[in-house]
Amino acid sequence: MENIIKGKAFVLGNNIDTDQIIPAEHLVYSLTDPEEKKKYGHYALSAVPLPQSGLPGGNIPFVKGDNCESEFQIIIGGSNFGCGSSREHAPFALQVAGAKVIIAESYARIFYRNSVDGGFVVPYESFGKMNDKIKTGDNLEINLKENTLSNLSDGKTYELKPLGDVLPIVEAGGIFEYARKNSMIA
Repeated sequence: MENIIKGKAFVLGNNIDTDQIIPAEHLVYSLTDPEEKKKYGHYALSAVPLPQSGLPGGNIPFVKGDNCESEFQIIIGGSNFGCGSSREHAPFALQVAGAKVIIAESYARIFYRNSVDGGFVVPYESFGKMNDKIKTGDNLEINLKENTLSNLSDGKTYELKPLGDVLPIVEAGGIFEYARKNSMIA
């Protein structure tokens, strides 16, 4: 994984749950079949334009039209991101859609662990509310070594909480790949 990740921001509110990230009716697709797997990307965050989602800046879709990949690589959330059910399909769907990093004020524990254990996305925690400082479409740069978020659209830089032992696991592609690479399992 690169030390610098650049991409456009997609900004969400608080309490984005796993049913908003990937609605339950779309859990019928294979996680391994290449064509069916794309559907997870297509339907990622398709349930977000609900009134309670807190989507700043209007109803901008995460994935447009018939596409399976989003133009947004960095998701900015509020508190309790990934609450709801324990499905690992949620961070998987975001990865398939092209998301590389999520920055949230706080996470539901199981979503955070699923993100790391599957090696799906880098789950950063911010030191405070970010979804009122960043706008959907802002160009962002994440420095994984310095734990910073730079908004290239307005020139402001923010410190993020260090990832600690999480980054090597995500970089390896998940907990099992990490364990294999470090001779912990065969």
